[in-house]
Amino acid sequence: MLRRVLVSGLLAAGVLAGQVAERVSPGYKSIRAVDLRADLTFLSSDELEGRLSLERGSEIAIRWIAAEFAKAGLKPLVGDSYLQPVPLIDYRPARALTSLTVKGGQKYSAPDTIGSFPDDITVSGKVVFAGYGITAPELGYDDYAGIDVKGKVVMVFAHEPQEDDAASIFNGKGNTRYANTRAKMLNAVKHGAVALLIAPDPLHDPKMVRGPIGQPSTTLNGQPYIRPTQAIADEGSIPAFTVSQKVEDDLLQASGKKGADLQKAIDTTLKNVSMPLSAEVELHAGTSMRRRAVSYNVVGLVEGSDPTLRAETIVISAHYDHDGLSPQGGIFHGADDNGSGTVGVVALAKAFGLNPVKPKRSILFAVFAAEERGLLGAYYYTAHPLRDLAKTKATINFDMIGRDETPSRQTDGLMDIAKDTSNELNVIGTKYSPSYRKTVEELNRATGLNLSYKWDEDTVLSVLFRSDQYPFLMHDIPAMWWFTGFHPDYHQVTDTADKINYGKMEKILKLAYLTAFDFGDGAKTPAFVARGGK
Repeated sequence: MLRRVLVSGLLAAGVLAGQVAERVSPGYKSIRAVDLRADLTFLSSDELEGRLSLERGSEIAIRWIAAEFAKAGLKPLVGDSYLQPVPLIDYRPARALTSLTVKGGQKYSAPDTIGSFPDDITVSGKVVFAGYGITAPELGYDDYAGIDVKGKVVMVFAHEPQEDDAASIFNGKGNTRYANTRAKMLNAVKHGAVALLIAPDPLHDPKMVRGPIGQPSTTLNGQPYIRPTQAIADEGSIPAFTVSQKVEDDLLQASGKKGADLQKAIDTTLKNVSMPLSAEVELHAGTSMRRRAVSYNVVGLVEGSDPTLRAETIVISAHYDHDGLSPQGGIFHGADDNGSGTVGVVALAKAFGLNPVKPKRSILFAVFAAEERGLLGAYYYTAHPLRDLAKTKATINFDMIGRDETPSRQTDGLMDIAKDTSNELNVIGTKYSPSYRKTVEELNRATGLNLSYKWDEDTVLSVLFRSDQYPFLMHDIPAMWWFTGFHPDYHQVTDTADKINYGKMEKILKLAYLTAFDFGDGAKTPAFVARGGK
């Protein structure tokens, strides 16, 4: 009797002894590799020109996704439209116009100070050192305790305390959600700062540095080339500049403190050593091109079957944009990144639409804009949600679910990759919800994937921050990135549809279907653990 209760309660999606229950079988069986191949071949074709945000190819992708959502019978959430407008500023940073000047002292430019901002701006103020720039109440840690930074320029260390300490309250050797530059910028805004300087943490192992990601060349016809970038319009951000060790030493000089000593004090005691500095700086950021524009998140809903629980939401997400045309010729097709995730969301929308039985909670399907420009569509959605975030119970985010993970310039020397990853799926962020991980593992009995959590131990490549689940994680929502890993074609013109492992992709999406159904139909939803599994 006890066994029957455990099975029916834990596995609401209906997996028993590796078999899928009849109530969810129609949707499960509808997910087929042959259909995934057809859709991804179109989405990553030359005609979509690499789907660069705000360009023609991304507009075609938006219309295609919306049409597929309509065919699946999803409910639109923006009136009768599936399109949520995302207001953007498209701009090109002008490095020659970017500088930091110490009052009464030296003027620094690239490479000693690098930054960009969507407006031409000059900001000045006294400098305050604020540790790592982190406020984490659940960890009993606050770099801003006892200091006033209103109207000031805040200088903080990169990364987070004790990042190479397996016993650290900061997720051991894995990143917490606080190490991200944007999180530090928003925390500085919250405390009233006018600008943020990200300085080196001097004790950081020089070998533990993220490798090149293979982005488009920084030269064109022998001249420096800076790609346009984007920002959410009118979001109230402040300039965030990266500064060199030389600038850090200059700004700390009058205090008689050295960065390495301050870092050691924090890492040893987790005590606040923040302080005002005597230095005052003036920052300039300039642009060579700037325009306001609008992109779109594509969003639709399968409404839950329970009159009460349908107010709760499970999110299935991806992003559709990629890097467009190469400045040196060729197309960044983005078949894996992230045509695979986009096609995956569409396949699951169709699967839930086809299945006669709907889960009790509602399932939100979202394909976000401008991820490659900084997760902008996902950040915009979480700031302007179409469903109550307090009732959003879990996020399944797909970003690169189509390839076999292989060593690359990005991971060499930093992460051990298994020799055979042809059946492997990485799930990232599970320290924030062990119950989410447990459900995935139980349901994986039906699909038999090799599940890996190795990226939860990463502090160098910052994978926790690099896809659209992260903004949801910042709102205390169990949000995981489903990811088949890096490979030499990452952000290259060679990321094409013929290299996708469609059989594995089908298995991943079938597991995601069962997982989303279980989250949507079960008596309990995954629990968020703010202390990152501690």
